[in-house]
Amino acid sequence: MSEVRIGALCWNQYTDWPSLLQAGIRADELGYTSLWTWDHLYPIVGDSNGPNYEGWLTITAWAQATKRVRIGLMVGANTFRQPTLTAKMATTLDHISNGRAILGIGGAWFEEEHEAFGLEFGSGFPERLRWLGEALPVMRGMLDGTEPSAAGEHYHAKKVRNLPAPVQAHLPICIGGAGEQVTLKLVAKYGDMCNFGGTVEEMTRKEEILLRHCETVGRDPATIERSTGVGTVFIRDDPAEAQRLFEAAFARNRVARPWTDQPVGTVDQVVEKLAPKVRLGYRHLIAGVPADYDEESMTRFATEVRPLLQQV
Repeated sequence: MSEVRIGALCWNQYTDWPSLLQAGIRADELGYTSLWTWDHLYPIVGDSNGPNYEGWLTITAWAQATKRVRIGLMVGANTFRQPTLTAKMATTLDHISNGRAILGIGGAWFEEEHEAFGLEFGSGFPERLRWLGEALPVMRGMLDGTEPSAAGEHYHAKKVRNLPAPVQAHLPICIGGAGEQVTLKLVAKYGDMCNFGGTVEEMTRKEEILLRHCETVGRDPATIERSTGVGTVFIRDDPAEAQRLFEAAFARNRVARPWTDQPVGTVDQVVEKLAPKVRLGYRHLIAGVPADYDEESMTRFATEVRPLLQQV
């Protein structure tokens, strides 16, 4: 039975820097497998007119301040940067972290921040996925040291060197999203890790489609790590208290209506909610952690929930 891994996706919105830094350090000290934040320039949950820290600089600071946890963006916005620059940044992060970097990447979706910051958004999601399809072989080639060239419709590169090479022999790429025709095919071709959420029924369907894409491209699906965002985790012995804390966190983020169907409650209730995803084979569970980064919930997810899920 493979290990159950847990990740902390610490929201970089509606917070202050000391708190966000400490949340990453806490995840490392608690033995979380992975540590993530968003690659967004405006808040994406609640009111977009609020404070938000930049993602790459956040994970770089975490890399310097932590020792064991793997670090990445969930997920990087391909539209924000040239793929050559993204691969170079991931390589530098790998050195800063001594081999703990994950390159998270996706097609991007938040039009408001693109318009405000003057970033190219394309004609729609299909075009942005075409851009991602052009970008991935360039990034993979740079990370592998093959000096790739590119002459696509959107991206160009000419025998681009990436020195020093990453610390990891194979720096992993995590592709976010679950589009059935394009995104999951890109996962099959280039992804070392996939990430999507939804109900168990939705995830079962996506898994079946991913397996078909792997067969088509000749990829062993066992070489792709399955991860899933599980929502925001709040744990207390009293379910009502866990619910109160959950609602207070969403209020701090100026959310009019808190999310529904979240892993909020007692340890046993959280385990019961997440166990079906583990049984499906999605054994890297990434918990959303909004400010103020509830210490008890982070601790109990690592020390009580994970051991019980390991038995599933």
